[in-house]
Amino acid sequence: MNGYYANANYENHLIPKIKAMPAECLMSLFNIVQDFCKSMALKPAESSFKQGWEEAMRGETMPIEELWTDIEDGG
Repeated sequence: MNGYYANANYENHLIPKIKAMPAECLMSLFNIVQDFCKSMALKPAESSFKQGWEEAMRGETMPIEELWTDIEDGG
């Protein structure tokens, strides 16, 4: 499924739900969406690399055997 179709499909489901919400709930929904968007924003590559490099230089690393443990355990 291409990106446009997937987005349009979500919009077809979301927009009616938003329109059906009581007006007094819309500000809360707006705040939730804003917070979600902020949490999803990626750091620029340079600052992400710099942070990773600084952590590695401080010895804040994990053994490779443990890197995927949480993912494999479902959490």
